[in-house]
Amino acid sequence: MATKKKQTFEQLLDPQNFDFSTVQILDEKGKIVNEDLMPELSDEELVKFMEDMVFYREWYARTKAFSRQGRLGFVAPTTGQEASQLGTIAATTADDIIFPGYRDIPQLIQHGLPHYKAYLWSKGHVLGNEYPEDFRAYPPQIIIGAQYIQTAGAALGIKKNGRKAIAMTWTGDGGSSQGDMYEGINFAGAYKAPAVFVIQNNGWAISTPRELQTAAPTLAQKAVAAGIPGIQVDGMDILAVYAVTKAAREYAIAGNGPVLIETLCYRYEPHSLSGDDPKRYQPEGVQEHWQGLDPLNRYRTFLTEKGLWSEEKEQEVIERTKEVAREAIKQAEEVPQQKISDFLKNMFETPDQITQEQIAYYEAKETK
Repeated sequence: MATKKKQTFEQLLDPQNFDFSTVQILDEKGKIVNEDLMPELSDEELVKFMEDMVFYREWYARTKAFSRQGRLGFVAPTTGQEASQLGTIAATTADDIIFPGYRDIPQLIQHGLPHYKAYLWSKGHVLGNEYPEDFRAYPPQIIIGAQYIQTAGAALGIKKNGRKAIAMTWTGDGGSSQGDMYEGINFAGAYKAPAVFVIQNNGWAISTPRELQTAAPTLAQKAVAAGIPGIQVDGMDILAVYAVTKAAREYAIAGNGPVLIETLCYRYEPHSLSGDDPKRYQPEGVQEHWQGLDPLNRYRTFLTEKGLWSEEKEQEVIERTKEVAREAIKQAEEVPQQKISDFLKNMFETPDQITQEQIAYYEAKETK
């Protein structure tokens, strides 16, 4: 997957660059193969990447267990996409505004969302969507690709307000087949709005393989039609994902307009915990192939060889994650359950007469 020739970020971010070969810094064996693009990171920052990936792999394991116990509602697996998710969000700042999809809970938490709020969202509780005014994020988007439109608008607002920040969003390969995706990048490109659009290409839009979604050889090259840079990066390589996203952010806040990033990654589990079975539609050997590219394995090797990681450190992170998850589900379950009258009150800012009558009817029943 590594590029065969040296590249610079200036070349990658040239809108006329039609080389969509995969950018990689760390190969499957944990070896640096593109020193020129290696980001300048301290040992502490390098270790933090591993701590975060271990945390969210274990976080998902705890979340999955809570879901199986009937304590959570909708849960979208993230195992395998840690480098893609955490490498992109690590390149942002608290001033940037993010528009996650329903699989992008790790990015929301990294951006500052309290852990228990993530569980409230999964439970379908309205308070899971209630954020502080100074928290620059929107709740996870359920409509596939719609977050691209929101991001384009927010990015234009950032530009008009003169802020040195970006709007960032994510969708999957399936989302890149939606009209909203092109409309979003086209609008942002036309107005040179500071946005970074990420396509997490995990190869399967639920059961539809990537090759049946589009005839385009890459998803990154869809940026060409919008006149903006498009870059394909190894989404199992957190160093490459971070480096490319950081360069894209700098390009955008400098007034050059948006960037589209395609991360090649893989989700090891079903599309959601609601029922689909990948074994029914994925060819034999697909899982095994991607297991060999596991982002945690390659990065673990890289850090271990530098003397920065150990089994003891990893176990400490796992145990800490378990405690954080236990406290988060406890907090979420202590929040009062919603009543029918609550749902009705949330329908309109000023309820109409019929809704007012329904609220009164249910409140009378709920107080008995």
